[in-house]
Amino acid sequence: MDTRETTPGTQPERKMVLGVPVADEIDDADEDLPTEPMKINMGPSHPAMHGTVRIVLTIEGETVKEGDVQVGFLHRCFEKESEYATWTQVFPYTDRLNYVSPMLNNVGYAMAVEKLLGVTSLIPERAQYIRVIVGEISRITDHLTCTAAGAMELGAFTIFFHNMKAREWLWELLEELSGARLTHSYVRVGGVFADLPDGWADKLRKVLKASEEVLREVEDLLLTNRIFRDRMDGVAVVSQEDAIAYGWTGPALRSTGVPYDVRKDHPYLVYDRFNFDVPVGAHGDNFDRFMVRMEEIRQSTRIIEQALDQMARLGGGPILLDDPQVVLPPKREVYNTIEGMINHFKIIVDGIKVPRGEVYSYTEGGNGELGFYLVSDGTGRPFRCRVRPPCFAIVSALPQLLKGLNIPDIVPTFGMMNMIGGECDR
Repeated sequence: MDTRETTPGTQPERKMVLGVPVADEIDDADEDLPTEPMKINMGPSHPAMHGTVRIVLTIEGETVKEGDVQVGFLHRCFEKESEYATWTQVFPYTDRLNYVSPMLNNVGYAMAVEKLLGVTSLIPERAQYIRVIVGEISRITDHLTCTAAGAMELGAFTIFFHNMKAREWLWELLEELSGARLTHSYVRVGGVFADLPDGWADKLRKVLKASEEVLREVEDLLLTNRIFRDRMDGVAVVSQEDAIAYGWTGPALRSTGVPYDVRKDHPYLVYDRFNFDVPVGAHGDNFDRFMVRMEEIRQSTRIIEQALDQMARLGGGPILLDDPQVVLPPKREVYNTIEGMINHFKIIVDGIKVPRGEVYSYTEGGNGELGFYLVSDGTGRPFRCRVRPPCFAIVSALPQLLKGLNIPDIVPTFGMMNMIGGECDR
């Protein structure tokens, strides 16, 4: 017999749940007791922070009262490092701004330097088409990554694998083109490093077609899923006025219904030759931000297919500006001729002699308007290289968006902002 057994009536009976005694119900008089807000840290070492970001949350129960968003833990020093590199040596640094769509950073920086040089209209037509193609591929991979992570963080791991599969197909093509899987340094001042390999365009068309099927599978799995819709619909709503006031651009701004797209409103390269739509949302919530990115993948596919068709009609042509004082010579000349070796040495070590002046050049990056403000003092290095990263302005609105949300809503809200550490902490 268990010696702990007691005789009935010797102590009060206690409620049992799954064999465990629980306390009695709290008296009604205790319900009006004041609660004390609690401060908790989210990040900087948190798997859902998409980079080294810290949020100091003030919560009452599950409700967020305040969110102090602190960036800067990564601090890549891009802008200061660029002042100690020649104009050509900055390209590897741009790869690491938004490291999910590095080609777009390459293109944006190259166009800013070319604007300072005054050679924008002299860039070969074929090089401009290639820049569009690699840039739109990077936009697709950027959106695939964002939507994959956003779905996975809500429990939809299958979506993550689907999107990563399509992203890997595209990254393999970029690796075949540039020689690097992620940090390409493919674009050059005056054009691009190499022409499209034989058969590469046909491979790209097949991959784009297969990626379209992946998008259909993802939408079939997600768009009627009650858990996903309940977690995304009507969460973190932003008005058009607030989005504009914060300086939002890109998919985040377009989710509020503002159809601003640099490619449409201020065409550059050969974007004025393409027919494509600018997807917009209606509510400015997390679901709209997700769906705008999904539709932009399809629009990027349209642009790429038109670019490939137009290139085929144009035929071949140069891919680099014909100016040895600006363009790096081919490797075969560097290794086999004294002139090529000297030109390579001068451009890399001394740098391109960019005329004195300042310029602001902007393109449509993965997260919105990507701007480069460059100042030249006439030497071979930038006197100032200032970046306007799109996600910095978007993340600046996060403290306001977090107010009133529940703790589980933080992760999808932050994910749909697509904060990239290298770009934000430049």
